[in-house]
Amino acid sequence: MRLKMTILLGALIASAAGVALADNSGRIYGRVLLADGDELEGLIRWDKNEANWVDMLNGTKELSERDQRRARDEERTERRGEIRFFGIRIGESSDWSSSASSGIRFGHIRSVEAMGDDRALVTLKSGREVELTGSSTDLGSGMRDFVIEDNDGGEVELVWDDIEKIEFMAARTDQRSRFGDRLYGTLQTRRGETFTGFICWDIDELFTSDILDGEENNRSRKIPFDKIQAIERYSSSAARVYLTGGDEVILRGTNDVDDDNRGIVVSDPGFGDVIVSWGEFDRVDFSTPTKQIGYDDFDGGRPLQGTVYTDAGDRHTGTIRWDNDEEYTWEIIDGEYRDVEYDIELGAIKEIRRRGRSGAIVTVLDGREFQLRDSNDIDDSNKGIFITTSDGDEVVVDWEEFDRVVFDHK
Repeated sequence: MRLKMTILLGALIASAAGVALADNSGRIYGRVLLADGDELEGLIRWDKNEANWVDMLNGTKELSERDQRRARDEERTERRGEIRFFGIRIGESSDWSSSASSGIRFGHIRSVEAMGDDRALVTLKSGREVELTGSSTDLGSGMRDFVIEDNDGGEVELVWDDIEKIEFMAARTDQRSRFGDRLYGTLQTRRGETFTGFICWDIDELFTSDILDGEENNRSRKIPFDKIQAIERYSSSAARVYLTGGDEVILRGTNDVDDDNRGIVVSDPGFGDVIVSWGEFDRVDFSTPTKQIGYDDFDGGRPLQGTVYTDAGDRHTGTIRWDNDEEYTWEIIDGEYRDVEYDIELGAIKEIRRRGRSGAIVTVLDGREFQLRDSNDIDDSNKGIFITTSDGDEVVVDWEEFDRVVFDHK
């Protein structure tokens, strides 16, 4: 009886302190080495909208000298065929760049080291190092927020200049968090597509303790997400909110619940992220994940391998460099279709099939297919698919002659 009372008392104390005792093994966890020499260790909330290993760290990476040289060669080749009239270039030309956008799921990362106001050295579990600059708010002085729930000192808010290095490691299943549970559920678009995974609302709210803001009958209302069962688009300027107690309310008047909403992100463990605009959003139903995706579920990436098929019937098998800059399974291809943006991890892709000049069908390992457009990853702005065969030869397949690629997953 005394043991039972002790357990009950502990649970009541934890509840009174607002501490969540759920399985947090899917949360980002690490040791932060500070510029002043101090160290902190605990669960991390990164830039307000990343907190789980399945979430993505976004930035811009520099292309290797090899890739830059190849891009410059292609630019010169294009310009040989240009037509000029009174010194003005007529027609299209491929403008090469020394950098490319990049994204990495946090689970692949061993450490992030600050290297200035907007640069970081990212070391993956494989040992590969990638230098990223802050093209988004994820890195550098533009980071919106960085919170670590230090095991000894409680919650600590940091800015980029405070940080020297973050070393990642697995969290315990009983790791406590005052933020509550990570939002999870199934989102449906107005066209009937569904996506299930970890939810980030308005590129901002992640946890059950976060607040949905709005106005009801000209009165301000703030509803914690742990009181919300579902949210449904009511109009371009309002949302219907279904509460766990059975009530329904119509909220309007803030960017949480109208067309100023910056997007609802679903981090799907099966392939990556989707961002759904308010105009395409229909409804989200919140639920509890059946399992957590932990740090040990990520391998740090490996070189892309597979077979590329051409329209002419040729096939080339070997190591692949996609669009002259993605060459590892941790890397991301992106695209858009019907107001839904996709970031898909290459390691989750079974096949990419060209669909005309300006799009492709991407099939992921669980069989789902996504039609993508409006990105140089999957249209005629693609800088080429490079295949290094087993005998060391390099073959380049241009988008116009590309048919499909089937990736190896061994």
